[in-house]
Amino acid sequence: MHRRDKDNHRGKPKEPQHLYFDYAASTPIDPAVEAAMRPYFRFRFGNPGSLHRFGQEAIAAVDGAREAISASIGARFRELIFTGSATEANNIVLRGIVRAWKRKYERTPKLLVSAIEHESILETAEDLVKDGVEVIRIPVNKEGIVDLAALEKLLDEDISLVSIMYGNNETGAIEPVQKIGELIRKARAAYASLYPLFHSDASQAFQFLDCNVERLGVDCMTFSGHKIYGPKGVGALFVRENTPIDPVLTGGGQEFSLRSGTENVPLIAGLGKAVGLILESRSREAERIRVLTRLLWKGIGQLCPGSKVNGPSIGSKESLPHILNVYFPGKNAQELLTHLDLLGLAVSAGSACSSRAAEPSYVIRAMGFSEARARSSIRLSLGKYIKKSDVDRALRVITIVLRSVTK
Repeated sequence: MHRRDKDNHRGKPKEPQHLYFDYAASTPIDPAVEAAMRPYFRFRFGNPGSLHRFGQEAIAAVDGAREAISASIGARFRELIFTGSATEANNIVLRGIVRAWKRKYERTPKLLVSAIEHESILETAEDLVKDGVEVIRIPVNKEGIVDLAALEKLLDEDISLVSIMYGNNETGAIEPVQKIGELIRKARAAYASLYPLFHSDASQAFQFLDCNVERLGVDCMTFSGHKIYGPKGVGALFVRENTPIDPVLTGGGQEFSLRSGTENVPLIAGLGKAVGLILESRSREAERIRVLTRLLWKGIGQLCPGSKVNGPSIGSKESLPHILNVYFPGKNAQELLTHLDLLGLAVSAGSACSSRAAEPSYVIRAMGFSEARARSSIRLSLGKYIKKSDVDRALRVITIVLRSVTK
């Protein structure tokens, strides 16, 4: 390269530094996680099912990750299976448990799901209606918390599964999973039955909350790699020993015959590393992010006095520390998103798992609010690379945008 070319290259304007406030949608991969994955792409590339040296290296990585993750949630080694995503894990639970029920009983199985579940639960449940399953949605209150009294009344001997998420991906509402587990165990005792079974999606919760499966009383629990600074394309599923569940994917019998298919070794190794890093700083990081989220909400409240939080009070024990869902009266959420992005601030209007659809949040509607409120609400979610200076910059961008966007 000639000196002039070098000088031109050096003088090239830098791209503006964008602010990412959408950690609930996906997190950037941690460099240590990337490093842990790298050897399994090129050098330790063997099939975990092979008996030779290359296969032994691969299965050692899978077993190491399984051991670390199962220990982190108080589970046994064989109770943890790897999947291609949290969505796949949720499908395995709902479809597999319904299939096992149908082999045992002639009665119509019922599924109880909260009205604010992730689409991978709600859409899968609705798909199972075609197979004769009755789906009942459990209502939530204005803060997005499940109505325990309503749930208890619905627990009868035909309930095959109750699925209620641990932390909501749009509002950050933390569900009373331990209390729900107690209600379900009480119902089992009353009917002298293994049912109802209890599943919880902890994709958003794991990085901040204790997910000990014994304490929570769950039979199945879902986890996601890319929500905890791990890779996309990998998830994990806890299935308690002796839980009646049939495989959805059949083939070579991998993952204890519950999820056939060659294990994705690099991604599984990355997930195991990501879990280890979370455990090192979980409580400290939760408090740091909680402080920043409070500052962000305080600033927004000053900029827009009529704004309101969708979900539990920010910083309360019922709210995940990293999610702030805000209603801006008189503002159109899609226009807010566009203008914020143009000025370098990435946020969202809800779940990122709806094929980029611009529909108003069904979660906010299920909480009893109007469609107009849902269409005027945005979600900001923070993560470990956010600093106070980033919050200050975000507030400056929001100030500019609020002045320009109307209904």
